[in-house]
Amino acid sequence: MGSVQTSTRKSKKKLQSSTGKVFVKATYNNTIVTVATTTGDVIATRSAGQYQKGARKSTALAGEQAAKEVSRHVKLMGLSEVHVVICGPGHGRDSAVKGVELGGLKVLTITDVTGYPFNGCRPRKEKRV
Repeated sequence: MGSVQTSTRKSKKKLQSSTGKVFVKATYNNTIVTVATTTGDVIATRSAGQYQKGARKSTALAGEQAAKEVSRHVKLMGLSEVHVVICGPGHGRDSAVKGVELGGLKVLTITDVTGYPFNGCRPRKEKRV
């Protein structure tokens, strides 16, 4: 009866290049940090909600924790230099970049790709008196 099923876990493979990209999406409710290779393959991702719950996950500290943990994880895989791309108006923007540096990765460039309206929404009609 005794066939024991062993768990098969995906092994951490070394990366071809030591350069990658870190994408930080900072909303008012959460901060999501994603690390990808220069070709666009996602290596690892972390969310501030994995470290803080409730209203605290929108804080700068939670964004820093998420960035620090994901950068430690990919440093073990062989990544050493990153280009940071920031998107969104949240509180974890600047602290996520700080967390990437504290995690041991060298930040080469920081790019902000936050969208902004060119003309905006249509204004409300004027009140009649």
